[in-house]
Amino acid sequence: MVIVMGQEATGDDLASIVAVVQAAGVEAFVSRGVRRTIVGLVGDVAQLDEASLRGMPGVRDVMRVSTPYKLVSRENHPERSTVHVGGVPIGPGTVTLIAGPCAVETPQQTLEAARMAMVAGATLLRGGAFKPRTSPYAFQGLGEQGLRILADVREETGLPIVTEVVDAQDVELVASYADMLQVGTRNAQNFALLQAVGAAGKPVMLKRGMNATIEEWLMAAEYVAQRGNLDIVLCERGVRTFETATRNTLDISAVPVAQRLSHLPVIVDPSHSGGRRDLVLPLTRAAIGVGADGVIIDVHPHPEQALCDGPQALVDGDLGELAQVMRDFPPLLGKSAAAAMVV
Repeated sequence: MVIVMGQEATGDDLASIVAVVQAAGVEAFVSRGVRRTIVGLVGDVAQLDEASLRGMPGVRDVMRVSTPYKLVSRENHPERSTVHVGGVPIGPGTVTLIAGPCAVETPQQTLEAARMAMVAGATLLRGGAFKPRTSPYAFQGLGEQGLRILADVREETGLPIVTEVVDAQDVELVASYADMLQVGTRNAQNFALLQAVGAAGKPVMLKRGMNATIEEWLMAAEYVAQRGNLDIVLCERGVRTFETATRNTLDISAVPVAQRLSHLPVIVDPSHSGGRRDLVLPLTRAAIGVGADGVIIDVHPHPEQALCDGPQALVDGDLGELAQVMRDFPPLLGKSAAAAMVV
């Protein structure tokens, strides 16, 4: 069961709801989005009188949700949601381009990559300061030094930052710099981390686990939502299959399926799914064509020198074509692409 609070609801109204629910022996989890607040109920909800709850001040609706991912379900919220990151929308009305280096290496490299991203029409900057790698000997990121570089580049360009957090103990640190916290595929079912980012008060991008079903992906999002955060963006980044011709297999059908099941925005990562530069633009077209709310793409000024994922990073010569895709494709689906920011 979930209780949907109206926009006019006060803090006292919410506290009264929580008190009534807890008095009946039911747990109440308060989740806040930009435009609404939801109270998710866990326990023997048969002890509660729905009519009485509906009559309490500030309550807009009370509903029973059959899916296990109650807060992120379309049953709970039939209209699809828009998440704002530093003022940039990600949602059903737009196609948002997030671009930048897979890993922050130097101030110059990050600033050059950010300017490349802007040329292509990006309105959000991605960059990894913490890098969970398959090999312990691979580049693991610059840590807080990388976060400081990203913050400096944001100051220079105006692009809000999307960056990954890999450990629950680092969430507060990363959140102090980032505009959006990313949870990567390797941590998609790290439940302690999901709960920590849910409580951090920042929008969250949740990548699908490389071996996760769509339901498992949505249940991971529910962990974030249950800790008070409804500003979640789902990211399909390819799943692991028997196929070796690509780095991962992009499950393009996951976009409309997830959008049907959940009200959360859904974006696609064509860089990490294909794993090759020549596949990024075709997969971007496919992602927009199937209705994705955005794409997240690697760019690098010198990919041959990249410390992480150079073969999939777009270069200067690709930016014009990517910009054209962002101009031409969204209107075909009745959407618009965010314009590049002007410095």
